[in-house]
Amino acid sequence: MTMIRFVPLMVATMLLGSCSTISKLNPFSSSSKTQATPLAPITAKVDMRLQWQASVGNAGGYVFTPAVVGDSVYAASHDGTLARFDNGRQVWRIAVGQELSGGVGAGASLVAVGTPKGDVLTFDAETGKAGWKAHVSSEVLAAPAVSDSLVVVRAGDSQLFAFGAEDGKRRWVYQYSMPTLSLRSHVGVLLSQQVVVAGYPGGKLVAVNTKNGAPIWEVAVSIPKGATELERISDVSSLPVVDGREICAAAFQGRVACFDIGTGNLSWSRDVSSSVGLDMDKQRVYVADDSGIVYAFDRNTGASVWKQDKLALRDLSRPLAFSRYVLIGDHQGFVHLLDSSDGSFAARMATDGSPIQADPQPEPHGVVVQTRNGGVFALTGD
Repeated sequence: MTMIRFVPLMVATMLLGSCSTISKLNPFSSSSKTQATPLAPITAKVDMRLQWQASVGNAGGYVFTPAVVGDSVYAASHDGTLARFDNGRQVWRIAVGQELSGGVGAGASLVAVGTPKGDVLTFDAETGKAGWKAHVSSEVLAAPAVSDSLVVVRAGDSQLFAFGAEDGKRRWVYQYSMPTLSLRSHVGVLLSQQVVVAGYPGGKLVAVNTKNGAPIWEVAVSIPKGATELERISDVSSLPVVDGREICAAAFQGRVACFDIGTGNLSWSRDVSSSVGLDMDKQRVYVADDSGIVYAFDRNTGASVWKQDKLALRDLSRPLAFSRYVLIGDHQGFVHLLDSSDGSFAARMATDGSPIQADPQPEPHGVVVQTRNGGVFALTGD
């Protein structure tokens, strides 16, 4: 899969205004769980193997996504542990001195994480030595996005803060008007040299200029519908995907839509609700919906190609298109490999038994997943 390289995210709980939690929609609440589809035995088509594994500590009520830069994997946990692994070998491990709530973002020379108090902490990627610190308007729930020149942090109130990667000085702030009711989400932003793309409540996808934070375009992934505020929640609570001139995104209680990234013109859309998101390769767009069904759509037309419903109610992670397969995790720590051509099961592997909520990440030799209990697993399949 050829993609502009960006930094990822994920979904957590739901808020009314800024403080009232709707527990039945909270994926961390046991009351929200219903009986998941049992896993039937499969005949493996491919040998999925564990390259290496490590542990960094429990995520608590947050979601920590590992960052991959070359052969290096950076991972963090709620207790303030931050570590670097090169091909499975621990290069350094530090205690940052605070509890963490968002991470990890990484570039060639800088690693960044965020705290529940709104602090942004950076560290030297080579040594783990502490760098500059900054502060944003509220808790940091998503991994900061890191480039050679900028670190862009999404605060819990959805304001975007851009800091100079070298000195930590604030470059700009982008504010967005929030509706009364929205997902409390671990969604981050996409960052390239010229544009930052962020999904928002109300089904909006916004692009802003990296130089000054000025808006470039805004498109509607989904249009809120319904008589009540709860019915009208339609948030882009997962990371969009860009390949070439095409950008695709998914909305909770909304739809999946693809646009021309230059003009914002809609290419196609399908009515599928997804809070965890999608991925794509050259032929198809893959989406995990909120009931646990995985869909494949033709990338050019949006026509249905296949659906896999044998993972229903298993609280799936975001799918990852890799090689000829689609990889996806579930709430029992299983990693499933689906054949991208027809959605059939190609392989399955257990991790540590805890949920895989962080987005699986591609790495040079396969895929890296991190579980809620803090297990970091590098997998490959032939």
